[in-house]
Amino acid sequence: MTGARISQALSEIRMGFLILTRIPVGSIAGEAPTMGASAWCWPLVGLATGGLSALVWLFAQHLGLPPLPAAALAVLTGVLATGGLHEDGLADLTDGFWGGRDKDRRLAIMRDSHIGSYGALAIGFSLLIRVGALASLTACSGALALIALAAASRGMMPTALHLLPAARADGLGRAAGQTGGARVWVALALAAAALLPFGLRVALLTGALMAGAALALGLLALRRIGGQTGDVLGAMQQWAEMAGWLAISALLTRG
Repeated sequence: MTGARISQALSEIRMGFLILTRIPVGSIAGEAPTMGASAWCWPLVGLATGGLSALVWLFAQHLGLPPLPAAALAVLTGVLATGGLHEDGLADLTDGFWGGRDKDRRLAIMRDSHIGSYGALAIGFSLLIRVGALASLTACSGALALIALAAASRGMMPTALHLLPAARADGLGRAAGQTGGARVWVALALAAAALLPFGLRVALLTGALMAGAALALGLLALRRIGGQTGDVLGAMQQWAEMAGWLAISALLTRG
């Protein structure tokens, strides 16, 4: 790989962090990559945010905190690292999809910054599932799950960006531009690799459930609003991560 390609890859990774997190990574020198160009590295961004959560989880357990509050602090760390970006997408999508009667009304509700009852319930259940599942795991398994699921769930989003048309003429989905097929495959490969430390069987079952959740939301978005938006991508990460937590907790706690 030439120096120019390495520099471009580093710029794309930095763009991924700027888009998906609140982690300070500095500014990008020269022309900034597009959102679509950075999509391949989104699982790497998940590795970083999941790693921060894992450190808090292990430290909280080292201090003697019971599993439930330790899990709550770990999940909170991930939310703070991203600024609640994906949770906000989940809330907006849930409000719009179940609060609007047609495409235009659904999109208008999704663009509204206020969170309705559907959105609040969605965030509540998302946090409950993640905290509860994490609290059921051992310290080591929980730390690994925090990292793996944060990475794998973000590997689903580039596929939606590539396959689904933009639902709006403006907004994040349109601004993302084209995400090349090669970038999608790199993101999926990184997502799959993140699950492999659990063993092939657990990785396959967990990955299949996460992919199924992402696919279901993609098809729902296509039907309800005609494609993807930034909120759809954020909600897809949440759906995939929740599915992953349910799978991991069921597979690893089975006695």
